[in-house]
Amino acid sequence: MRGGTVAVIGGSIAGCAVATAVARAGAGQVVVLERTSGRLEDRGVGLCVHDERAVELRASGALPEGIAAHPLRRRRWVVRDDAEGPGGRLIWQQPFLFHSYHWGLLWRGLRESVPEAVVYRQGEAVTAVEATGTDTSAAEGDRARVRLAGGSVERYDLVVGADGYRSVVRAALCAGSRPHYAGYVCWRGNVDAARLDELGGLADPFPDAVTTVCFPGGTCVVYRIPGPGGPRMNWVLYAAPPPDGQLRLGDPTSFPPGALTPGLAEHLDALLEREFPPYWRRALSLTDPADTFVQPIYDLEAARTAGGRLLLAGDAASVVRPHNTSGAAKALQDATALADGWRRSDSFEELLDGYHRARGAAGRELVALARRLGRAQVERTPAWAAMDGDGMAAWWRGQLDGAPGIGGRAMAP
Repeated sequence: MRGGTVAVIGGSIAGCAVATAVARAGAGQVVVLERTSGRLEDRGVGLCVHDERAVELRASGALPEGIAAHPLRRRRWVVRDDAEGPGGRLIWQQPFLFHSYHWGLLWRGLRESVPEAVVYRQGEAVTAVEATGTDTSAAEGDRARVRLAGGSVERYDLVVGADGYRSVVRAALCAGSRPHYAGYVCWRGNVDAARLDELGGLADPFPDAVTTVCFPGGTCVVYRIPGPGGPRMNWVLYAAPPPDGQLRLGDPTSFPPGALTPGLAEHLDALLEREFPPYWRRALSLTDPADTFVQPIYDLEAARTAGGRLLLAGDAASVVRPHNTSGAAKALQDATALADGWRRSDSFEELLDGYHRARGAAGRELVALARRLGRAQVERTPAWAAMDGDGMAAWWRGQLDGAPGIGGRAMAP
């Protein structure tokens, strides 16, 4: 296909990747509608991409060269054991061939790679989307409608939802598909790695490792990421929600990054004091309150990922619990699949059908794996302190259940 108008709803990682992909594949006009007016690069959360996925995504053009990344090579699983010292006791170590990224730096690299012909409009909130026809002709009645917050309506040949958990495009395509609360929460934070000097000893004792602190009812992963001002220590802690209704758990977008309430800060401090090896408790406690936040964990499998001139990418298509470290790679794979389908297809109908067959199945597989990992690492944790290397390896294989590993699968040729 050549030509056609495309609206991409959402301008973060998935949105920038999709806009670049369809523009390069031959779309006539591409418009990105991003509701945020401020700087998206202010989001300072870390993420990882498997080395093999990164090679494939760079080859496809979805992952630009030159974006700062930190190499990781192993994953250490530790438990608190005061007899073993402040760092805890190592119960298992496994290969972990990933690179870590700073969300803002990754987004900035993707944003800078968007072709100049793409119109990127910030401060454009989309309130509703309507698929007015599924015909493959270019007639006005077969174009999707996008309604903006100001009341105006714009029409496009294809509308791509890259608008995350609360996707208005998903609501139009499959209204019954909504995120479901997993029953636990995720605490996140990041801190200047140089501050580890305050703990004594090495400034960064395990720079090539993800350290997983294990405790009854949860886990916490700690790893290094690049940052705008130098290396940072990023951490993600999964545990049961705080008691006494301190969090509203009905809305996956309830808790943006920001300062914690005193009650939530006290709950986190008590959890670290009770369960963590002293070194890791002190390391996490260095995090500034403004860089610490908590969010409920959700997941979702959309009933459809494409149809009626609407298409879903990234978290709009499937919300995957973070345990299998696949979110960013999956979003870039979605963009790659859309571009490949565009080049192969003779009509929008063929494009949408092919995309749904390929990416719908990929999303369902990731959601299923993340649910198994969440049950094993948070909801039904083993007796960590009694585990040894052989027991951990067998436990890990059981959670994978035949999957080759975490980080996502290679795309089909």
